Order: sequence, then C-alpha cells, then structure tokens
Amino acid sequence: MTSEPNYKEAYVWIWLPGEITPVVAGKLESDGDNLFFNYGKNYLARINDEPGAIPIYEPELPLKSGRLPNLQGLTMPGCIRDAAPDAWGRRVVINKLQGKRGEGVDTAVFHELTYLLESGSDRIGALDFQLSPTEYVPRSAKNATMEELIDSAERVEKGIPLTPELDQALYHGSSIGGARPKALIEQDGIKYIAKFAASNDLYSVVKAEFIAMRLALLAGLNVAPVKMAQAAGKDVILIERFDRAHSESGWKRKSMVSALTLFELDDMMARYASYETLAEIIRRRFSKPKETLKELFSRLVFNILCGNTDDHARNHAAFWDGNSLQLTPAYDICPQGRTRNEQGQAMRILGNNNASQISTCLQAAPNFLLKQDEALAIFESQKSVIERNWHSVCNEAELSEVDRNLFWGRQFLNPFSLRT
Repeated sequence: MTSEPNYKEAYVWIWLPGEITPVVAGKLESDGDNLFFNYGKNYLARINDEPGAIPIYEPELPLKSGRLPNLQGLTMPGCIRDAAPDAWGRRVVINKLQGKRGEGVDTAVFHELTYLLESGSDRIGALDFQLSPTEYVPRSAKNATMEELIDSAERVEKGIPLTPELDQALYHGSSIGGARPKALIEQDGIKYIAKFAASNDLYSVVKAEFIAMRLALLAGLNVAPVKMAQAAGKDVILIERFDRAHSESGWKRKSMVSALTLFELDDMMARYASYETLAEIIRRRFSKPKETLKELFSRLVFNILCGNTDDHARNHAAFWDGNSLQLTPAYDICPQGRTRNEQGQAMRILGNNNASQISTCLQAAPNFLLKQDEALAIFESQKSVIERNWHSVCNEAELSEVDRNLFWGRQFLNPFSLRT
C-alpha cells in the first residue's frame, strides 16, 4: 500500500486559445486547508504578446501579481477546482495509491493537491498540473480497449486493486468529473468520454442518458453528440468532448468554468445555486445573452420533461475565452430513478421553489426574458418531439420493453411534471 505523497505546491499549466502546447500560468500553494494561486512573472509579462496571457477566470483570478485571495467561503479557486477529479476520478486515484475498497471509501482521505497531481492530464478544460515550472510531462495512458476499461472500472467499484496494465487503462480518465464509472477514449480522431453501466444499476442508466440526449437534440437543444456502443457484453455511451478541437498540428483545448464557479460557491454551498441567479449572470456577463437565456430555459424545461433532476451546478458550464462567457453544449442529461411523482430539481428555479413542474418554469419565464406564450410554446414543442420520437429513439438504443415501460410516464413526461 502506498502512502499519500506530501505535495505542498503545484504549477498550473494552461493552453491559451488556439494553442496546442501549454505554458505555465502560475503556482498553487498549500497553506493549511487552503490552496492559493499566484501568477508567474513570465506569464504576466505575456499580456501584450500573441497569444497573450488570459486570466484563468477573470472575476476570481484577475491578472495581478502576488498571492490572490480566495473568494469568501472558498478554500481554493473554483476555476481550478473545476479541473480536479470528482467522485469517480478520486476513487480511481485512491485505488491507484492505496488499493482502497470501492464505494464506501472516504474521498476526503487525500489532500486536494494529491488529486490534482495524481490524476490524468487530459482533464476537462484547458488546465493541467505539474511539479515542474519548466518541463511539461503529461500523465497519460496507453490506448486501451473498451473491454480493458470496463474491467478496470469494475475493479475500482469492488475495491480490488488494479493490475499495472489495468491501472494505466483507467488512469487516463481519472481527472474527469462525475460519480459514475467512466474513461477517456479516442476513436477516428474524435475524443470521447465513455460511461459504463455500474454494478448496482437497477435499470439501463446509460441507455436512459443516450435516449435523453438524442431527444434533446431533436428538440433543438445544443447538446454534445452521443452514440451507443457495446463491450464485454455491456452497454457504453460515448459522449463527444466539446472542450477539444482537433487540428493538423495537434489538439487544442478550450477553457471552461462550471456554473458552481460562476456562482462563487463550492460543493458544500451548492444548495444555494439557482437558475434565477444563473440567468442574472448570463444577462450581465455572457455573449449573446438573450439567445443564451432561451437555450438555458429550454434545457430546464427538457430536464423536467425527461426526469433529469441531477441538474446541479457542476452539470452546467461555460466556455471562457479570457473576455466573455458562452454556454457549452448540454451534457449529463440523465433521467433519474424515481419512486413517486413529486420531484424537485437540483437547482432552485424561482425563489426557493425547485418543483419539477412546467408551471414553475412558466412562472420563472420573465427571468429568461421570455413572454408566457414563448415559454409555453417551448414546452409544447418539446413535449411533442418526445411523444413523436420516443419509439424510434428507444429502438435506436435497443431499449428493452421492460425499461420502456419503466421510463415512460415516470421519468419521461411524468404527470406531475406536466402540470402548467
């Protein structure tokens, strides 16, 4: 069993817009339970260069010299925490270092710097973390088959230490967020996040997500492309990454921040997140605010119609180009299991109301700069798209009759949700 490395600092490397190689932005230092960021002098000197230095995220880490204070209530910059692994990736790191058992393991066992420096380098967004300020050495894995990745994921779930080969197979995706088993793969020049079925799934969760994402696209939402695959007799959903752009000379990375960072909250304060506040931020800070607000409202409506109540603030994100924000394609639209009709969304919709009902959305429509008839038309259009395309998309997913009956009228188009 390996003990935790005693990391005290990490250098933050960033891919500037349009570039295929990273540069050092600055240093992240541990001070007790807190992590503080300090831009490097050489990076600050690039402000007028081409490509010029950009803030990692302006309201939080402006281009200033010296140690930058964390926002009130935060123990580290949110825009850097966005690049850290979440529950699944942390379990992979713990398995790698200690061979700990699966779900019950306490992911707070390691310091945040350990998760940043021990996870894979192909993380979401345009940051990575290194021990060196001068030499960038990516932590990546060999190309693995889907079967190897599934085998690796099952071992982590069961708490079985990975073999060196399987460790490398899964390690590449340890920096990706979320709680479910997943890995990173590349096929035909496209990067994907592969999500696997979990051993304790009571229904086909990966097919439910595929169906919801496909129906969302048909309903006119801007969503990440998805496709279904099979390996080792198990279903896999492949989600195309939108934070990467391929060029002849290499991969470019797009900077991103989560809505949680936009809210200036951390995971412990996520209960204060709301669509109402996000709409206000969009009006003030996003490019094309009116168009973006309509898209966000449409996503909210669709989440309710498909039973996705896991729409928390880490499941919304924006591209950051150094000056302005732009909503990313939708992702993680995954219908949740429910045993009763009455449900609430993960983020509040209007005031303290988070009821998963179209009536709540209609009341909140003015916050999205929408009139009542415009908001109602979005609902009616999406409902019609789901009804018309349900069978064909389920056929595409090869969804069993049992799961179709389970999903329809419970997750998808639940009577409680349809109340206007």
